[in-house]
Amino acid sequence: MQGINRYKRLLSNTAIFAVGTFASKLMVYLLMPLYTRCLLPAESSTADLITSTANLLMPLATIGMCDGIFRFALDAGDKKKEVFSSGMAMLCVGSIGFLALSPLLFIFDFVDGYSALIVVYVLSANFQYACASYVRALGFTKVYALQGIINTGLTILFNVVFLVVFDMGVLGYVLSVVIANIIVMGILIVWKKLYLDFSFSFVTKQTVMDLLKYSVPLIPTQTMWFLTSLTDRLLVKEYCGDAVNGLFVYSYKIPTVLSLLTTIFIEAWQFSAVNDADDRDRGQFFGNVFNSYMGIIFMASSGLIAFAKVFTKILLAESYYGAWEYMPTLIVATAFSAFATFMGSVYLVNKKSVLSFATSATGALINIALSWSLAPDAGVQGVAVATIFSYLSVFIIRTVNTKHYVPFSIHPVKLTVNTILVAAQSFIMIKEYPGWIFWQIGFLAVILAFNGKPIFEGIMMALKNKVPALGRQKKENL
Repeated sequence: MQGINRYKRLLSNTAIFAVGTFASKLMVYLLMPLYTRCLLPAESSTADLITSTANLLMPLATIGMCDGIFRFALDAGDKKKEVFSSGMAMLCVGSIGFLALSPLLFIFDFVDGYSALIVVYVLSANFQYACASYVRALGFTKVYALQGIINTGLTILFNVVFLVVFDMGVLGYVLSVVIANIIVMGILIVWKKLYLDFSFSFVTKQTVMDLLKYSVPLIPTQTMWFLTSLTDRLLVKEYCGDAVNGLFVYSYKIPTVLSLLTTIFIEAWQFSAVNDADDRDRGQFFGNVFNSYMGIIFMASSGLIAFAKVFTKILLAESYYGAWEYMPTLIVATAFSAFATFMGSVYLVNKKSVLSFATSATGALINIALSWSLAPDAGVQGVAVATIFSYLSVFIIRTVNTKHYVPFSIHPVKLTVNTILVAAQSFIMIKEYPGWIFWQIGFLAVILAFNGKPIFEGIMMALKNKVPALGRQKKENL
């Protein structure tokens, strides 16, 4: 019964996070035409560079504590208050250090005039994320999902006010996020009475040391990927100009749907991987879940590739239509990012944050080196291809390495066939070969047939309590 319950719990948590995340992001996507009309491509490039810079700095200011709070609170038992208090205390220390070093931002020309806003963005986002992470670790999945919806709703509300009513441009776009984070943080503190879980008397030296040991390696891990993303944008800006960089920024909007699927599942999966995985059949549990997860990612990738032009036409202003050309390549890259993220959950279970850093750093360095080599001649498409190879490298390295901790099947035959299919689909889409529409429909149908039926049957059986496996196939070697 425990085996059955853990699959049902994973499905239930995934569904809750899906409702919260899709409700949030649907609102954003519906307003994308507004954003692309209120912000010129060059302004979008500036706004993206500012938020990317803030995201790059966030792990440094937190000392990695947000993720540490979540991981240690998951299995802290009656010591959860010690984890939260110790983590928040260290977050305060990191924030003070960040404030002291913030004048260094003035040396970067592309954030000229926005340095103070970046500082506020980083601090508000970090404290909001820390509170949300703790709430999620406590098992309040519905609250966690709802706070995401509220955050997005507030951001959109302030976007409309600042962009449409006051015409504040880039400043209004970024300020909307800051204000929304502050309000949501206050709601979480009051709603779940987090102030009762925080006290300096709960802070212990041992908990602080454990958190630092786990969290500090996560700083370069997170920073590496944000640095990679920022480097890609700067290279495109350098070799192709602001206007093309604006297209590149928005070409990520469709692949972001795939990232959303990953985020939704991983948020639920991390809880199950730590609390519901029995040591006796942990490998089987991981393998069964990865099998279904992989199928869903490839089906979503194929659908997004096939309808890239349609989504671009509907969601973006006419001046951004050219962004579709880069989407198929970025969708494939995002798919392998999703697989690498799943393999990273093994490190989270075993608290091997150093290995998470080492593998991420390798992928980031590969990305930067290839992007630097390909950007001058291949432009945006070269940067996108470099991104594929970087995530693929991380996935392969983690697949080999994690077998030492949780050996499970990645179903290599199924993985290889799906990869070939989406790669061919992307190539035909980008080249716009004659009859490409029919090719896209054909590829999508094949991929759906190859992956869909086993997943659907597995989920239905798990919901009916007939089998203790999610999406298990008859042939485990696929």
